[in-house]
Amino acid sequence: MTGWNVSDIPDQRGRAAVVTGANSGIGYVAARELARRGAHVVLACRSEERGTAALERMSSEVPDGSVELIRLDLGDLGSVRDFAEAYGRARGRLDLLVNNAGVMAVAQSRTADGFETQFGTNHLGHFALTGLLLPMLLATPGARVVTVSSTMHMRANIDIDDLNSERGYGRWIAYGRSKTANLLFTHELARRLAANGSEMVAAAAHPGYAATNLQTAGATAEGRKGVERFMRVGNSVFAQSAEAGALPTLYAATAPGVRPDSFIGPSFMMWRGAPGPSKRAPWARNDRAAERLWAASERLTGVTYDELKA
Repeated sequence: MTGWNVSDIPDQRGRAAVVTGANSGIGYVAARELARRGAHVVLACRSEERGTAALERMSSEVPDGSVELIRLDLGDLGSVRDFAEAYGRARGRLDLLVNNAGVMAVAQSRTADGFETQFGTNHLGHFALTGLLLPMLLATPGARVVTVSSTMHMRANIDIDDLNSERGYGRWIAYGRSKTANLLFTHELARRLAANGSEMVAAAAHPGYAATNLQTAGATAEGRKGVERFMRVGNSVFAQSAEAGALPTLYAATAPGVRPDSFIGPSFMMWRGAPGPSKRAPWARNDRAAERLWAASERLTGVTYDELKA
């Protein structure tokens, strides 16, 4: 895997991919490179305006690419259902789902359905989306689901009895919990797929420290100019590019031999460099925690994975 880069992405012609949060950063780069290799790519974006701008930019960068935009707000389960229905009408197959979109360290708030925003968007939205698209994924040979987590999952385990942070809210703790939830979801999805004899691969990835607008979006929206400046300096001095940060996601999504429940990240101190196997906190692959989170997620979203009953 040493030195793996976008030139190593296998031919994607005839394959269909959905990338959430594809209007900027890692999601944009991942979607662009998949399109460059021949995949039909759906940009799943919350903002139609930013999604349209990304679509136009991508069309100019990959003139012969096959790309379309479908609006998706992961913080609104109604929008998630609308997206899945729209995608199902337009496409008969799905080879790759990249659960990339997310929010980071935002002020305490709630999604449209009343969930803590980071847990609701980063985990529950993607849990529901994957479940609704699961029949198409299972029917497509070689399908994969790649969920983007973060090294920040090491900062906090989930609290299964307080998933919405009602006992107290810390923006970075809530973010870490949501990223742990991403890994527990991948762990349990991989287990259920194997138990049902499916060859579909569920894997996770993280970008290390990559310069994207994820670091500054929350501070910008809240008018915390000092924090915004601090994040921008960190991005410019220490971070690798979004192009480099997208490599672990692209590796997990396309490289031959990726094993179920893999966690792929930059090889140098989990920070930067070529993609390779990455460490995760022990609690991020705890079987009992994964089972309990799964059950809670089905109850909270109303999306059940009937095809993968434990």
